[in-house]
Amino acid sequence: ILAIHQYRSGPSQLYQSRTFGRQFHSICGVICEWRMALGRCRRRWTAVNKTDYTMKTIKPSHALSIAELVLLILTAAVACQPVNPLLPTVTPTGASISGAILNSDGSPLPGATVRVKATSQVITTGADGKFTFSNMEAGQPVLITAYVPGYYIGGGKDEIQPGASDVEIVLIKHADEDNPDYGWLSAFAKEGKEGNCENCHSTLTPYPSPKGRGESLPFDEWSQDAHANSALNPRFLTMYTGIDVDGNQSPQTRYGYSRDYGSFPLRPDPGQPYYGPGYKLDFPNTAGNCAACHTPTAAIDEAYGTNPTSVVGVGAEGVTCDFCHKVWSVRLASNGLPQPNMPGVLSYEFRRPLEGHQFFAGPLDDVAPGEDTFTPIQTQSQYCAPCHFGTFWDTKIYNSFGEWLESPYSDVERAKTAGLSSSKSCQDCHMPSGQSDHFARLDKGGALRDPATIFSHLMPGASDTELLQNAVTMTVDAIIEDNQVIVEVKITNDKTGHHVPTDSPLRQMILLVNATDGQGQVLPLLIGEKIPEWGGVGDPSKGYFAGLPGKGYAKILMELWTEISPSGAYWNPTRIVSDNRIPAFESDTSTYTFTVPSDGKVNVKISLLFRRAFKELMDQKGWDVADIVMEEETLTLP
Repeated sequence: ILAIHQYRSGPSQLYQSRTFGRQFHSICGVICEWRMALGRCRRRWTAVNKTDYTMKTIKPSHALSIAELVLLILTAAVACQPVNPLLPTVTPTGASISGAILNSDGSPLPGATVRVKATSQVITTGADGKFTFSNMEAGQPVLITAYVPGYYIGGGKDEIQPGASDVEIVLIKHADEDNPDYGWLSAFAKEGKEGNCENCHSTLTPYPSPKGRGESLPFDEWSQDAHANSALNPRFLTMYTGIDVDGNQSPQTRYGYSRDYGSFPLRPDPGQPYYGPGYKLDFPNTAGNCAACHTPTAAIDEAYGTNPTSVVGVGAEGVTCDFCHKVWSVRLASNGLPQPNMPGVLSYEFRRPLEGHQFFAGPLDDVAPGEDTFTPIQTQSQYCAPCHFGTFWDTKIYNSFGEWLESPYSDVERAKTAGLSSSKSCQDCHMPSGQSDHFARLDKGGALRDPATIFSHLMPGASDTELLQNAVTMTVDAIIEDNQVIVEVKITNDKTGHHVPTDSPLRQMILLVNATDGQGQVLPLLIGEKIPEWGGVGDPSKGYFAGLPGKGYAKILMELWTEISPSGAYWNPTRIVSDNRIPAFESDTSTYTFTVPSDGKVNVKISLLFRRAFKELMDQKGWDVADIVMEEETLTLP
């Protein structure tokens, strides 16, 4: 009805045949307009024989003939038949698309990656820069893109009909150096710029996907992720400033003096209120290097001189979209790790564009038209290294990237030996694909793609329950023998490409082994480990587990001067007192023995918890972060 209305309310440019007359072309015009209204007709009628066809304006008649109406109904019925996905698609052979990839001066570009956009149909140009796609489906126009290292991705704008043999795609070089005068682009649409990421990569007005998938676009995912909040994370800010979540400030660090060593820090005064450590308490006259990872756009040109608490604008967006897509490569040492004292922005190479241009680097080689290009680094774990590896005073503090590098996950052959089908990158686990079939709004030029090619920007990590509950495997055996209950617990790190727990030395796992009799009375532990003091001294019902049967897994630091341990103030000189975290593909087994109660009935509950920080520090700072149950099992004996 809409198509007929459009046709009858205005002229259409059609080809009129001198041979067949007006009637045939009128109905073809209606059908063509009708199909175009449904998004099914991509091109208007074209002349088959220029001798018999001329271009002119057809004025619509005000009534449809019976013949026209019948033809319209029949054509509509055929056009609207549902496609059976189980039936094979008949693709005519012989149709091809050929052409050449050129640079701006007309010279051919060899080695260009030429792709039918958003598909796996891809070829590489030879020395002459030419390409040919064979066996294309006749009558189905496609978009063609091309990419060569050092150039923006080209093409992708005009549909090309199979049979075309003179296609030319001209690629434009992008700058091969960074522009420090570039003004960072905000991710948020409220900034009012066309390039703000939210405009095209967010479901501003939710709409259904043609394939029935739920909307999951990068901006919406990123805005829920820890990277988007890295500048505003309350744990980070309170540790940096030395305050608690209510703004209470710990006293400045006191210092003693030694003839041999000069001044040295003292422990906090027990007679004064204390709200936990803080970098600015120990080093009030310096900014440190925290901003190099937490507020990278603000710190890119002054990594050791940016105070993250004073950052505003795009810098306060944390690890924002424009930052990540300006990364061109990562500078690593010969051992595969970042250089010492080169955290965050200091280990990245950027491509900020010149005035009047834009530059976005990503993991796809067919994002066009636009000033986009391809870089493989975004699909490699090395991309994560600068902020997930770090040494302070020669002590290795952050090392999730190094742990991955040492694990079987980083190498194909070692992965196969360990029973994996292939190696895995950080992105495979923390940016899993398959959540969406497009990454830009379809009404903003987004293309439907294989979901396996689109990475999630939710980036699940230490706060993600599902990820943590799929990190390790816990097996429990319990027997009654010689009037004793013997419980054996084995934890295997079989699903994680680094130690568990990893990264921040504040993180820990706590294994609780609770044995009770038939009336619920706790059975005393005869033999076995107990949770250390850093598990929290106090009421177990409130999360204070020190002294209970079980085990804690953590990397424990001690400050060299004050001997405070465990410490999260790793900006001071520290040493590693112990580290019993579980590396990838390794296991830890512990055994606990209890006395069998008089009624002979025993209930055993084993829980493995993940905790974000040591209990005393959480109390000092006022962090209210619940433990996450990673694994849990209950047994009844006999």
